[in-house]
Amino acid sequence: MVKSKKIWNSGAKAVIGAIILIIALFPIYWLVLMAIRPESRNMEVISLIPKDITFKYFGQLFQEKGFDVALKNSLINSLISLIFSLILGLCTSYVLARRRFSFGMRKPVTGWILLIRILPPVAFIIPLYIIFGKLGILETRLPIILACILINLPLVIWFMLTFFKDIPEEVEESAKMDGASEWQIFYNIILPLVLPGIAAVAMLSFMYSWNEYTYSVILTRSPQNYTIPLALSVLNTEDNVTNFGLVSAGGITSFIPMALFVLVAQNYLISGLSSGAVKE
Repeated sequence: MVKSKKIWNSGAKAVIGAIILIIALFPIYWLVLMAIRPESRNMEVISLIPKDITFKYFGQLFQEKGFDVALKNSLINSLISLIFSLILGLCTSYVLARRRFSFGMRKPVTGWILLIRILPPVAFIIPLYIIFGKLGILETRLPIILACILINLPLVIWFMLTFFKDIPEEVEESAKMDGASEWQIFYNIILPLVLPGIAAVAMLSFMYSWNEYTYSVILTRSPQNYTIPLALSVLNTEDNVTNFGLVSAGGITSFIPMALFVLVAQNYLISGLSSGAVKE
């Protein structure tokens, strides 16, 4: 009786999980169907199993719409802003989390950092536009990179503060007794212990930078500096009619790099959690 009840519970959980998975993945599957559907069948009802397949829209994206340039710009902007956000954010959050570092106005500074994240991005548009205009960098990709760092840096700091505070200071004290410097303690001991947190905040920061549209549409002037969101927004035809096949192909193309990055970061997240669970 107990065994059959366990089997029933396991089966019910599997069915519910499968239903949730189908609901979550169905929009992506529908996007794929629209991207590979020939233009001649646009007026027909879309079937769940495609009869004809075409990759014309993907070729049109890169050959006519310059999607390769937007893809390269998004990768450069996202990776550079992520690297600088992690470097600055990890160092700042570690200093704020450890009382042995003499740092005046610790609580007010932490509050101001959080305030930057709470305020909507549009609140910084005008001052950033004026600053970047006077610096003469509006024709480059630097404004988008700096804007992404501005938004991601508070996220990294506040996200990692908890991870650093959860590490007992005795770990660092014992390392100091063995002759380790502050940099060696931070790089060789502390960072491996917070690897799951770094992986999680890296995924969040990369996804924000990859999908960033507000700053891009205002601070970007040249089509050579267009990012993926901007390139997707201008895929309409001259008559302002949406080409759903082309837009769907662009959506799939923009989704793949982000999904790959999340999968790679997820491996570090899992390995960090599993290594932290092992006791020697």
